[in-house]
Amino acid sequence: MKNNTFEEKLEYSKALLEKLMNPEITLEESVKLYEEGLKNIKEAQTLIEEAKTKITVIEQANQNIGDNA
Repeated sequence: MKNNTFEEKLEYSKALLEKLMNPEITLEESVKLYEEGLKNIKEAQTLIEEAKTKITVIEQANQNIGDNA
């Protein structure tokens, strides 16, 4: 499942966790959900890193504006 936003990825991860907590889930299903969850979390981490980079660029640009004033 492709989620677009960090928040959607977080909600999807929570839903996967709830499914994994089901005591009646099979081993095969749990492995599949676990793998899917890890992929989803990695994508969410990428979004966080991209946001951090953007914030750093904005802060540096703002600092340069202040230095030139």
